[in-house]
Amino acid sequence: MKSPRAPALRVAFGSIALGSIACGAIAAALAVTPAWSEALILVDADSGKVLRAENATYPWYPASTTKLMTLYLTLSAIRDHRISFDTLFTVSHNANAQAPTKMGFPVGTPVTVDNALKMMMVKSANDMAVMLAEGIGGSIDDFAQEMTDTAHQLGMTETNYVNPNGLPADDQITSARDLAILARALIREFPEYSFYWHIPAIKFGKRIVRNYNPLIGRYPGADGMKTGFICASGFNLVATATRDNKRLIAVVLGAPSGAARAVKAAEMLEGGFAQNPLAWLTPALGSVNALAPIDAAPLNLKDEMCGRHRKRPAAEDDDEDADSAGIAPAAGDSGSQFSFLLSALRAPTPQNANLLSDLGPVTPIVVYTGPTRAQPEFATAKPDHGTARAKPNDAAAVAATGSAAWSPLSSAALAASPPRELGTASSDDDDVPLPRPRPQLRIKPTASR
Repeated sequence: MKSPRAPALRVAFGSIALGSIACGAIAAALAVTPAWSEALILVDADSGKVLRAENATYPWYPASTTKLMTLYLTLSAIRDHRISFDTLFTVSHNANAQAPTKMGFPVGTPVTVDNALKMMMVKSANDMAVMLAEGIGGSIDDFAQEMTDTAHQLGMTETNYVNPNGLPADDQITSARDLAILARALIREFPEYSFYWHIPAIKFGKRIVRNYNPLIGRYPGADGMKTGFICASGFNLVATATRDNKRLIAVVLGAPSGAARAVKAAEMLEGGFAQNPLAWLTPALGSVNALAPIDAAPLNLKDEMCGRHRKRPAAEDDDEDADSAGIAPAAGDSGSQFSFLLSALRAPTPQNANLLSDLGPVTPIVVYTGPTRAQPEFATAKPDHGTARAKPNDAAAVAATGSAAWSPLSSAALAASPPRELGTASSDDDDVPLPRPRPQLRIKPTASR
């Protein structure tokens, strides 16, 4: 049975009985329902306070945002001394058989946990997620059960996992609220490893892949986390940003394009950081954990995202997180506001100056197969989580010194011995050379809700 569509799904938190025509008009303006149905939530990472929510507890397919839970369990295993960043796992037949995007390494290729995490979080490599799941949990099924159990312990009551990478599965379900809870748990429990969710790019051999999260390097203060796409889910994004010691989490599920999800997340974050003169009109939404779940079937956007009206529909088993390039716009949509916002290069105005800046080229982090390579020691103390001694390749060491303080590409040792390229890579078109011109976001600041 086909799931209902908007506007019935939209939870109009801005529509409040204000007792006057003028206030009623303002509330109606805040509750305008767009044609495309999305699930949204904006949360203060420190307090857990919900600043904005629309369909936030409606069940949704997570796509590759699933990998945030795979990251959480991997970091938990390191914290519990079960593995270290230097632990070697090997690519299995099952991992090798995963659909793109993936690294495509041959069966038997050894990869450290550290490098696998970097590949999984930046390239959204499905094979690396499976390799980690099998190495930590013994099998995909056992690891998926641990993912689900952990989700429920965190308060993610609407979430169920059946795989570690988010490839299409009817029973792989979450919600915007649950993803915000997971993002908050990562931030609170593993601050020393935050490097993993805001790596700007990785370099493997001669190949360079930029992070699929388009806010990193473009939206001031953006520092995470993960994108996702399958036909059934639409374009998903869990984004975090920090300014003036204030950190926000924005979740967008079901956007019609990669550009749309980036713009929506940036608008939400900007509204949260801005001083809102109409804040008194917004009802208290409470804590993210207190939002009531909705008992319904997940919304399925397969027809809208990958139907015949698409000039170049995405394959159902693809996990195209690069941007909207993998899916042609719907007929008549080539001039959409989102395409314009991401392609226009206009002089900044006083209102949007901080949204228009391109923060320039990024330095990729070198990744490789095989054991951890000997690197010069850092003169900094490492967090005591039972890992091997801190190395420049370890996220713990990078986090301790700042990601800009050291780059594998600037290391004399690596310059003398560049990474070897093992295995075959995916034939996808989502590898992006650097420096890549990044179109500027042009977004009007919006009041937080």
